[in-house]
Amino acid sequence: MPRYFKGPRLTQKETGGRTLRPIFFALKHSNSEAFKTLFKEGMALVEATAAYLDGQGRAESKALARPIALAYATESMRLTTRLMQIASWLLLRRAVNEGELTSAQAMSERHRVRLQRQDMISPPDVIAALPPAFVEFCIRSIRLQDRVLHLDRSIAASREAEPPLAPQPVAMQVARLQAAFAPPEGRRSS
Repeated sequence: MPRYFKGPRLTQKETGGRTLRPIFFALKHSNSEAFKTLFKEGMALVEATAAYLDGQGRAESKALARPIALAYATESMRLTTRLMQIASWLLLRRAVNEGELTSAQAMSERHRVRLQRQDMISPPDVIAALPPAFVEFCIRSIRLQDRVLHLDRSIAASREAEPPLAPQPVAMQVARLQAAFAPPEGRRSS
């Protein structure tokens, strides 16, 4: 839930005639250096995990006992799904930040990125038998997932809580003039 500063109300004269609106920090964060750092960290984790799973992870999985190898395969699928969801979300937010998409377009595309909490499902004794490097990639991806989910919820809450813009006096006058000089309905202009 966005937090508002509930300070004293200022008059139009005190604000120079401007309407003051709340600042939504999630929206500011998603377009900041902190987001760029999160983006780089997320993409680096995707690349490092892919390299591990194609190389060292593949070799380590072949040496596992059958029930542990099955858990490795299951957790590996969950790990890659988790990372693809994170990468898709990060790319979508970056597209908004770089002006390739509007926030409204990103919110409509958001349903395609099935970003949801996804933990490891194997029992602790099985997880303990998995290769330590693999478990570390899983833990890092879950931590990153938590950060992205928090930011996503904050951005969505900011969008929902954002008050509509107050009607602008000049725009209202222009609309009235257009309505006054518009041809009446049903009558053709020659």
